[in-house]
Amino acid sequence: MLNNKPVLGILGGLGPMATAYFYELVTGHTVAHADSEHIDIVISSHASTPDRTAFILGESEDDPREFMIEDAKRLQEWGCDFIAIPCNTAHYFYDSIADNVSIPVLNIVEETAKFLNDEGIKRVGLLATDGTVCSHTYEKYLKKFGIECIVPNPDDQKTVMHIIYDQIKEGRPADIQAFYGVVNNLKESGAQALILGCTELPIVADSLPVEGPFIDPTAELAKAAIRFCGYGVRGE
Repeated sequence: MLNNKPVLGILGGLGPMATAYFYELVTGHTVAHADSEHIDIVISSHASTPDRTAFILGESEDDPREFMIEDAKRLQEWGCDFIAIPCNTAHYFYDSIADNVSIPVLNIVEETAKFLNDEGIKRVGLLATDGTVCSHTYEKYLKKFGIECIVPNPDDQKTVMHIIYDQIKEGRPADIQAFYGVVNNLKESGAQALILGCTELPIVADSLPVEGPFIDPTAELAKAAIRFCGYGVRGE
């Protein structure tokens, strides 16, 4: 690089729309008054990376881990000073990725847990893929802060997966009524807030008129990346 500004590497394509959303969040939340004042970013959008949930659940033998490790190494070789992965499910492989590079890798789940703790939330509902739910990735970090994680019942979880895979990822409109059916059930179970634990879900929730209240892990990761670069976050 020609200057000493820190460079953010985005390990993306998991999926592509989520990567674009994360890039937009970083750009929109960075305090800057000219193009040249924004964060320098390198994006790796490896869309052909095998499905994370399918591998975690044993439904596929295509291991996405090696793809993500190689992408992380390339980002390091390209001069990135740290890496962000805008995919919740991919954080099942977080340790493997972080152990294979010498630059820091931010953790979307940990940043979300910190935010919830700061907000004083003690019971939270999780809307995520089967891979994230079954791997207990969020429970692992939330437990450190004494936060209880409530997951949907089996039928509601099928609804969440249908919305993510058969609607959002296919570019079709999400079934908002079904989405709020799951949300309301989690609230009735005592959830004070709802984690949008699949990176595609905030794209839907942001367009909804009704408040969750929703917690967007992608937004928390974006803010953490901005701070890590030494920049100000708009609104803070």
